[in-house]
Amino acid sequence: MANTKSAKKRIRSNERKRQYNLVHRSKARTKVKAARVNIEKGKPEKSAEAVRQAVQALDQAASKGVIHKNNASRRKSRLMKQLAQLEAEKK
Repeated sequence: MANTKSAKKRIRSNERKRQYNLVHRSKARTKVKAARVNIEKGKPEKSAEAVRQAVQALDQAASKGVIHKNNASRRKSRLMKQLAQLEAEKK
């Protein structure tokens, strides 16, 4: 357990930051999962919209420092690759 005043404050501030990060990380994960589900179902129109929302959520999380920008970029790239593959199959 923390003994010093500054250590106790760090515990409080870390908890606030953890809660803040949890909201944005969860939102991004939800949007990414929705995009993947639509891609697996083979719905190009819904998939494109879902991927757009997922990219937006990942960008937002990266800009707020919740996830690293390269992590967001990698995940966006993989989603876009899956979407392009789906659209190529549907043509």
